[in-house]
Amino acid sequence: MGTTAHRDAWVKLLREAEARLCIPAGYPYDFGFIPAMMRLVLAHDEIAPAFAALFGQIMFAPGRLDRREREMVAAVATAAQDCHY
Repeated sequence: MGTTAHRDAWVKLLREAEARLCIPAGYPYDFGFIPAMMRLVLAHDEIAPAFAALFGQIMFAPGRLDRREREMVAAVATAAQDCHY
């Protein structure tokens, strides 16, 4: 069996100040910092609108699960994949 080098993906993220310029005034989820996932999405002009639309459908569209349950599923799935976000 050979050894395979595992490389982490590397993508240049926006700096905090640059990311803040992309967020609309009155944004309801201001945690006092810009999460890395948001900085990643904001760094890609073509991806950000599509990702936001998909996220909105998954988290806010009518369905059998309420928002808390959806957040719990997301947290469990994230932990199961050893995701650091």
